[in-house]
Parts: sequence; C-alpha cells; structure tokens
Amino acid sequence: MNYPSKLIEEAVNELSKLPGVGKKSAMRFALFLLKKDENTSIALADAVRNLRTKTTYCKICHNIADDSLCNICNNSKRNKTLICVVEDTRDVLAIENTHQYDGTYHVLGGIISPIDGIGPSELKIESLLERVRSGDIVEIILALSSTMEGDTTSFYITKKLKDSPIKISSIARGIPVGGELEFADEITLGRSILKRVDYNN
Repeated sequence: MNYPSKLIEEAVNELSKLPGVGKKSAMRFALFLLKKDENTSIALADAVRNLRTKTTYCKICHNIADDSLCNICNNSKRNKTLICVVEDTRDVLAIENTHQYDGTYHVLGGIISPIDGIGPSELKIESLLERVRSGDIVEIILALSSTMEGDTTSFYITKKLKDSPIKISSIARGIPVGGELEFADEITLGRSILKRVDYNN
C-alpha cells in the first residue's frame, strides 16, 4: 500500500495491530481522525493512555476495576456467597449481560494449557482457594469453556476443593436456543441428553 506520508503509514501500522483491523480499515480510521478536529484525536489518545496507565484489577476477584474493588465486589446487593469462576473479563461481561446472575466472580486470567506453557501457578487459583477458606462461600459455579483446557482447569479446581463442604456446579452445556439437532456435534448433543432438565421447570 502506498502512503501519502510517513505519519499516515505509522498510524496505519499501529492501528492494524488491533484484532480484526486490516490495513484498509486502519487507513480509514487514520484518515477519519485526520479529518476530524484535533480534540477527537487527543481524546482518543488520552483514553488509550489512561486505559494502560490507570486501569487496575480488583483485589478480590481480579476483574478489571478503577479502584481496589470492582463495581461487582463493591456492590452490597450482590450475593457474596456465590462465586462464578471465569477465564477473563469478557466472560464476566457476557454473563452480566444476561441479567440472570446476582453473585460475584473470580477471574482466573486464563485456563490451564500445557502447550502454551500455562500451568495452575500462572492463574489466580490460589486466591480462589483463599476465598473459599474464608468460610463465607456456599457455591462455586465453574463457567469455563467446554474445551480440553477448560475441562482440565475445572477438574483441577474441583480436585483442590474436594475436601471443602461447598457446592461445586458447572454451567449447563447443550443445544443453543434456535439450534437444529442435526447440526449439533455428538459431544454437545450427548451432554444435552445427560444434563436434561424437567420440562415443567
């Protein structure tokens, strides 16, 4: 791609590093910012700088936060006896958008993946165990991806909590709403049969 200036080229190269942004989209963004008033670009630059320098993580659940506690852990209306264990903040956002859960979370920061060099010590598992040992937790909900790595992580956590009296559950896995049975893979379909629920409920 030919660039009219080195400054445009530099901006395009940086913008194209964003996920899902190719060189053409990056060029559109750069030209858009160049065409807008200077305050627009400055506001964007400031927001990105603040994102990197001021964002912190909740000391309890490790979710992204502005202060030492995230909005969820700091909310007195949340059920503090429930912990939903997730891989990262995107999962918290997805569950929160359902408006069906009123407990708290624990963000592991990843899942066990020996191929990628990620073991239990690289994740926030020990702090989860500490929360359980505090004695206030009634149930842990494992909301990890249904992959080999996700299942391995769930198994590891379950094993670590085997002597604990708390209830350990997992999110249901099965056919999505609007899904056709013929297009479901055998594992998903099998789990749907095994984890079937009372139709009247």
